[in-house]
Amino acid sequence: MKLTTKGRYAVTAMADLAAQGGQAQVALCDIALRQGISLSYLEQLFAKLRKAGLVASARGAGGGYTLVNAPGETRIADIVEAVDEQIQTTACVPGSGLGCNGTSVRCLTHDLWDELGRQIELFLNAVTLEDILAKRVAGMASVNAPAARVAEPAE
Repeated sequence: MKLTTKGRYAVTAMADLAAQGGQAQVALCDIALRQGISLSYLEQLFAKLRKAGLVASARGAGGGYTLVNAPGETRIADIVEAVDEQIQTTACVPGSGLGCNGTSVRCLTHDLWDELGRQIELFLNAVTLEDILAKRVAGMASVNAPAARVAEPAE
């Protein structure tokens, strides 16, 4: 499983936009400079983000991009989905009938990787741009951490 640069850069650029006030017009060239992301790549990503209704754009000398929703209402999962990023943790294609090994049988660890994908989805749906800006992301995964195992008594 790998989150590609498409998803990472989209989230980074949206966090940058939110950090600039969210409602102020921000030029993509400024985001590109601050974050070290290619301007042409950002243009492609922001076209998808605009189409998904996450950002609005204005042309002209004072133009740029703004967030459509408040940072606390913009989920990271929505950003990743908007740029067509698919986080797939299994080798099989969902709904294809073929298992992870290219046969009709699932691999031995299929359920492990499938559940990991669900956990990633739940996590990205629980995190907003506001959480990133407020530095509340570290430790969020521990909310669903398993209980400590109790050692079995020795016989």
